Amino acid sequence: MNDSSDTSAHPEGSRLPSWIRSKLPGGPAYTRMRELVDNHHLHTVCQSAACPNMGECWARGTATFMILGNVCTRSCGFCNVATGKPTELDLDEPRRVAEAVQTLGLRHCVITSVNRDELADGGASIWAATIRAVKEASPETRLEVLTGDFKGNREHLMTVLAARPDVYNHNLETVERMSRAVRPQASYQRSLQVLTWARAEGFVTKSGLMLGIGERTEEIPPTLEQLREAGVQVLTLGQYLQPSPRHLPVDRWVTPDEFARWKSFALSLGFEAVESAPLVRSSYHADEAIQTMATFEKTAQPRV
Repeated sequence: MNDSSDTSAHPEGSRLPSWIRSKLPGGPAYTRMRELVDNHHLHTVCQSAACPNMGECWARGTATFMILGNVCTRSCGFCNVATGKPTELDLDEPRRVAEAVQTLGLRHCVITSVNRDELADGGASIWAATIRAVKEASPETRLEVLTGDFKGNREHLMTVLAARPDVYNHNLETVERMSRAVRPQASYQRSLQVLTWARAEGFVTKSGLMLGIGERTEEIPPTLEQLREAGVQVLTLGQYLQPSPRHLPVDRWVTPDEFARWKSFALSLGFEAVESAPLVRSSYHADEAIQTMATFEKTAQPRV
């Protein structure tokens, strides 16, 4: 599907290239994080999505908490989170997440969730309760939320934003042509609309793409341009890794040099912070990405 002149274009079966390396979990900080998550009966996207950076991030004392359970109502072609019919709604979850954030003393916290399309508000009320609980328990913590699209329902998005997170993240994931295969129950244009709404309300906005999932090189620049037009300020670009044989295959291995070129291109478009490397994920070094934004304090003035 890609230009045959691209030397990164043909994965060799299941072999990983030399630049795909992740740190094995271990160490006292990792153990403390693992115990905290287990003791509070919390879910993390680090575990559920089999993130390759879990060892590094947990050793740094950072994790991305996943709310609304660990069963998603959608079946995206790239995601390792379990798909099915959720059995319950844990109304005590916001308190436990807030307690964990306070215990860790986090300066920057990322919270994401599964999609709960069976709920009348898509889980927006639990989202808002969690944000408020974290802010009350740990007011110095900068809070980044990574949400789904709430089926494009602006009212439900506004419920989340009214709780005043510091950063709003929603991932576009891929180029428009690949969107249906990658996210069959989502919509490329709907995601751009959600990001546009969040930015229009004055929130710092963030989004990300996976590369190597089937996109053509020439499709990447217009996709990044559309994200900028939607007002996105922070961008993440990382290599797609196939979680299991039932998921979409890796189309190509994107070299570190190519990721560096996309970072330069994105910065030239006006993105204020860009993380672009093979193992980058949407919450990887999220605190550092926000800190690089020279205009963060000026732009982070949500009106909701």
